[in-house]
Amino acid sequence: MTFDLSNYRKIYKKITLTEAEVPLDPFKLFHKWFQEEKNIHKVNEEYNAMSISTIGEDGVPETRIVLLKMYSEEGFIFYTNYRSLKGKSIQKRPKVCISFYWPNTERQILIKGNVMKLPKNQSDEYFSRRPIENQVGCWASKQSTVIPSKPHLLIQYKKWSAFFKKNIIKRPFDWGGYIVKPYKMEFWQGQPNRLHDRLVYGLTKTNKWNLYRLSP
Repeated sequence: MTFDLSNYRKIYKKITLTEAEVPLDPFKLFHKWFQEEKNIHKVNEEYNAMSISTIGEDGVPETRIVLLKMYSEEGFIFYTNYRSLKGKSIQKRPKVCISFYWPNTERQILIKGNVMKLPKNQSDEYFSRRPIENQVGCWASKQSTVIPSKPHLLIQYKKWSAFFKKNIIKRPFDWGGYIVKPYKMEFWQGQPNRLHDRLVYGLTKTNKWNLYRLSP
């Protein structure tokens, strides 16, 4: 079975990106782009979705989608199960690449950084604010492990739901947050004729950001 996609093309022509207009701090540019994306989306659309790539135990990159839950000058925060495949990969190789793709504004952001666990109290605080159904789901699912069937998972969920009707629900010890501390951030803006704008911020040894342009 073969499908020819060679004629699938999009013309990029909305916005330009020049060195003169961007701030010296990449976090300020990220915030500007994120807010612009937020303003054109509905509340329930996941414009905070990002891909995260790690290196698996077999040495092959593994990419999946997670949700960005907080960002600041310190880094980018997401939550997951520490015993998941990405959790195990992060423990062995604590560097990741995260990326955002926003087709409405014809933009991408690629971020490479060091990643580490959040303090326990910060993960506790976030977990306590999650919907109760999501909290129960963390206990019902042993993420990335093999299970016999979907009914098995639903049975586990019902079991834990019944348990927590009589007991206080707390964050599982193997679930929590990570923060990605960038050392490289690339901002990509689509342009006509595939002459895309690619501006990169690289962190120097003196912890200052160096700005340069890449050929598309």
